[in-house]
Amino acid sequence: MLIKESHPHYHGHRRRLKDRLAENPRGLAEYEVLELLLSYANPRRDNKPLAKALLARFGSLRGVFSARIAELLTVEGFGEGYARFWLLWREFWARINEDPVRERVVLSSPDIVARMAMARLGSLEDEEFWVALVDNKNRLVGWEQVSKGTVDQTAVYPREVLALALVRKASGVILVHNHPGNDPKPSRQDVELTQRIVIAAREVEVRVLDHLVVTEKSYFSFQSEGML
Repeated sequence: MLIKESHPHYHGHRRRLKDRLAENPRGLAEYEVLELLLSYANPRRDNKPLAKALLARFGSLRGVFSARIAELLTVEGFGEGYARFWLLWREFWARINEDPVRERVVLSSPDIVARMAMARLGSLEDEEFWVALVDNKNRLVGWEQVSKGTVDQTAVYPREVLALALVRKASGVILVHNHPGNDPKPSRQDVELTQRIVIAAREVEVRVLDHLVVTEKSYFSFQSEGML
């Protein structure tokens, strides 16, 4: 006697979603796009309820993508497996936006570094301080983390920034850090740190081109605001 193997009801639904994706990706609703994405993190469950719950909580695909992991984990059904998938997804996106470094793009405005920084740092829960390194023709030659801190501060010493520039033989640096609170306006400490690094950089003939403070959706440029 043959026993017919049964499959969960969502298998057929998912197969139809994938067919629709192949035929017309833009025809999928936002919750269906998210549902399919979640299915790669956990193919053994019906992900539609979770997709709808995430969109209800965070408002849009962008909101779900950029939400803090701690916030995502408060949504019922979103566990550690999904959290690891989210980290991989974000790392993929951050590396795509770091192509200007690999291509040694010439900087013509702060937007290039700002886009890299927003993709890498914009949705982080803690502050991180990074530096973009340029050669004497203002071509990007490096993108390095200097330090990682807490939700509202990170310890940075001028010698650490300048050591990176000297090791990479960079003639200029762009200072970058994020504000998890979504307000890119620099603090008094940010201004004082920038001044200390500028003074120290002059001693070793390294140019400080800018200091960018980034959030998920915006950034502040010291250079554009006349503060350098």
